[in-house]
Amino acid sequence: MRRLSTVILFAAVLLAGHPQARAADTVPLAAHRAQYKLSLENTRGGDVTSGTGTMSYEVIDACDGWAVRQHLQMLLTNRDGQDIDMTSDYTTWESKDGLKLRFRTNQTTDQSTTSEVAGEASLDKAGGPGHATYTLPDATTKDLPVGTLFPTAHTELILRSAEAGKKFVAVPLFDGTSATGAQDSTIVIAPWASKPAQPIEALGAMPSGRVRIAFFERGSTSTTSEYEVAMRYWANGVADELSMDFGDFVMGGKLDIFTPLKPGC
Repeated sequence: MRRLSTVILFAAVLLAGHPQARAADTVPLAAHRAQYKLSLENTRGGDVTSGTGTMSYEVIDACDGWAVRQHLQMLLTNRDGQDIDMTSDYTTWESKDGLKLRFRTNQTTDQSTTSEVAGEASLDKAGGPGHATYTLPDATTKDLPVGTLFPTAHTELILRSAEAGKKFVAVPLFDGTSATGAQDSTIVIAPWASKPAQPIEALGAMPSGRVRIAFFERGSTSTTSEYEVAMRYWANGVADELSMDFGDFVMGGKLDIFTPLKPGC
């Protein structure tokens, strides 16, 4: 099983991007609350035999930045019939110019803390380079390479690329979910549909499309990703029809509750 700490990467790829970076005629990006129901979608001969869970997710327009809170809980059952309760909490604040990020993550397994990561990061200019300064798990600094994007800018790139008809993008991402610095991400984008086949009433008939993102250790030559996530994106950055691939098993997620939020300013 690939490292389960990558479960919190999902929050990073759901973030709404910079509104000032988008063309005036595109759909405004949505501050919102969302709740997803999770269930086991597939297994590949590993130890997990069943799984359920929930994920709550909130994006707040905080004037000069985006504040994000995510809580994810998964209950997995192994072949011995033992239940494993995994939770993660992920909070960030990112400036709307994409140059600053504050981050904190906490993960527990059966109520015991397994990982804590916290700190802040900055880029010298849009697209890096820059550095990340950690306070947890240890006080250390990691250099961020040229091309690095923070989570909101990363999602903004995906939406812009989809609107432009691009099919593939590769870029370094730093989201504060691990203490190892930036990761490489590769993004495959399906054609953008003007009318969704299964519209959600609160989102209307805005364009949507499917995206798959694979995450790799920075500089690795391996063709096997650490983690992959696929989803259906709407043009305003809201996601549904999730598929989170941990290697030995895949968890699916459906948007259960969606509440738009007004801007904070």
